[in-house]
This record gives sequence, C-alpha cells and structure tokens, in this order.
Amino acid sequence: MNEERDPTGDSVEQDGARPDALRAALVEELRRTGALRSDPVERAFRVVPRHLFTPETPPGQAYEANRSVVLKRDDDGTALSTVSAPSMQAEMLEQAEIRPGMRVLEIGSGGVNAAMLAELVGAEGHVATVDIDTDVTERARHGLSESGYDRVRVVCADAEHGVAEQAPYDRILVTVGVWDIPPAWLDQLADDGRLIVPLRLRGVMRSIALERAEDRLTSRSVHPCGFVPVQGVGAHEEHVALLDADVGLRFDDQQHLDTTGLSKALTTSPEQRWSAVTIGAQEMIDDLTLWLTTTLPGCGMLTAKQAAVDRGLVERPARRGVPAAVDGNSFAYRATVRPVDNDRIELGVHGHGPRGGNLAEQYVDLMRRWDRQHRHGPGSVIEIHPANTPDERVNHGFVLNRTHTRVAIFWP
Repeated sequence: MNEERDPTGDSVEQDGARPDALRAALVEELRRTGALRSDPVERAFRVVPRHLFTPETPPGQAYEANRSVVLKRDDDGTALSTVSAPSMQAEMLEQAEIRPGMRVLEIGSGGVNAAMLAELVGAEGHVATVDIDTDVTERARHGLSESGYDRVRVVCADAEHGVAEQAPYDRILVTVGVWDIPPAWLDQLADDGRLIVPLRLRGVMRSIALERAEDRLTSRSVHPCGFVPVQGVGAHEEHVALLDADVGLRFDDQQHLDTTGLSKALTTSPEQRWSAVTIGAQEMIDDLTLWLTTTLPGCGMLTAKQAAVDRGLVERPARRGVPAAVDGNSFAYRATVRPVDNDRIELGVHGHGPRGGNLAEQYVDLMRRWDRQHRHGPGSVIEIHPANTPDERVNHGFVLNRTHTRVAIFWP
C-alpha cells in the first residue's frame, strides 16, 4: 500500500485513514468492550504510534483491537515474536495499575507495550524491556527511538534472570507465555510490587496479577490471554498425542496414554449428554474452561484442524481447543450446543470409547456444579507457593507442581 507522510510525521494511507484517527477509533472500541477502563491507560493508547513498531504492516491492521502482528517466525512458520493485540495489552496494563514514578520491567519485547509503560510511569519513572532475541530487541530499540521513547532501556538477555541492575521493580509485566515463575522475578520484585504473568495451566493460559501475601503470591485478577511461549531456560514444551493427522490431545507434561485406543475411540460414534447449563449466544465461558481443566479426570486439551471438523471426527469447539476428560481408551469433551430460546443455547458433551458415556456424565456433572456454585461468584483465585512448600500449607484447591513453584487454583 502506497503511503505519504504528513507534517507531524504520521503516515497517511491513500484512502485517507490517518493513524491518529485509527488510534481514536481503537480507543472507542476498547472502551466499549471494557478492555480500557482507566484514563491513564486510555491516554497511553491515544498517544503511542503503534504503527511505527510494525512498519511492514498496513496501519489499519496495526490498530485492529483483536489482531496481533507477528514480528518473527521460525522455519516451520510458528510465531516466535509478536506485537500483542491491543485488547490484550489494554487488559494487562489495567491489571498492572501503573502509577507515575514507578520502576517497571517488561519481559518479552515488542516495543509498543514498553512505550505505553513509559507513558504511564512518566518522566520520573523507569522502564526496562528484555528479550532473548537480538532481532526483536533491535526492532524494539528502533521503534522506541523513532517514536520518541528512547529513554526505555532495551536489554538483550535470557529473561529467566530478569534485569537485576535496575531492581527492585514496582511492576513486572511478562508478555510471553510461561509454564513457571523463576526465582529471579520474585527476587527483583519490590515487597509491595505486582507481577502480571501469562501462566499456562493445563493447556489454557491466564494473565494473572499477583501480589505478595506472607510466604506466597496471590491473584488480584485473572483474565484469559494468549501469548507466544517464552524462549531460553524457561521454555517448556507441551506434549501432544496425535489421535489423527488432524486431531491431538495436548498436555503440559508427558502422559502415559493409550494412544492407539484413543485413536480408535475417535472414529466411533459418540455418546451424547446434555448438561442443562445454558449460556447467551455471545457469552464468554472462560471461567468454566478453567474450572474444567482443574477438575476433569486426566484432563488434556483436545485440539483439531478444520479438516477434522469437516470430516465429522470432532465438533467445532475442538477447533480452538477444549478441555477433554481422558481415561484409558476413552475420552469426552464439550462438543455440541442446542438452542433453548432465541438468545440462549445449552452446552452438550460427546463421549468416545468404552467409557465415553461415563466420562460424559462426569463432565456434565462438573459443568452443573460450576453453574450452581461458582458461575456468579468472584471467579478463581490462584496462589503461587515456593516449590518446597509442604502439602499442609497448600491445603485447598487443585495443585500444579512446577520446577520453582506450586500453583494452587481454587474457587472461593
């Protein structure tokens, strides 16, 4: 797309769309959807020229609320670095509650987020951003300089170790998906600081705002999110069991699975169960998804390509990934919906294999329990304990054991 420059330095597309107009439209959409809730974060979105950080991308795409821009891919085409979607950046910045004068560390560099952090902390604050990839840090450094935020310190290093020279930080924002929280991040966090981290929890990812509470961290807010995985020492590969060329089960850790039996079960006619749990046609059920991942027996994430849906192997929810209960050569997952009235639908479950019907019954029972006990509550609470914390001090909820931490998830 051919462009020209206006006197302020902003690019102008030939169709007349100006970046300042695109920013204004973006802010209005983020306000309408609730991603933007505070005046300081709104101002940061209004003034930071995010299109300067993605010069190969048409400005209109850079300002789409739910579009992330890929900066770098590996040889297989997998995204290694992105500028996150504005809606996700807004949610995390709102979670952080950054004030002028704060010291902030960003883990995972794209440039845009660091510029908005610089706006939020002001001239008296300090922002450092760290990334393991020299291509990413050079791009971030260039974009920050071009857009007038060269006071941000850009560091090329493995973020597993943080940036100790500038610590302690009032806020640490992690903009890559992680499986664990390394000790350095906690060591470099101020006593009254806040860590915002996209943590992978049995196949789902949540952006969690954490603060210290005695000998642990506890969540102040939890939001669904999606980020490219961290590289370096902290990288942790998911394990995928292929049931078909187009269908797989994903787990955080190695599982002993009857893959042959599960593959056979996939090709059998499912047993269907209806839950009596209904949702609005546009209603989000992220809290239900997290509830299921922490309560379903043998839970993994069933994922499928569109080709598998077209072939009738799985239902559409599996296209984006859906929690599955797994037991030996059988599994069950949230599959179909049926209309209840004009604006509500009922959630259903498919069970495959010899115990598929039994698993489907357990699945719908757990959905009903969530509906009765937790649907209208405050949502999940997530606590991060040191790895050596004894069981009696992690005495509630579902517990995930990681290298450095024990993650407890519960619903009050």
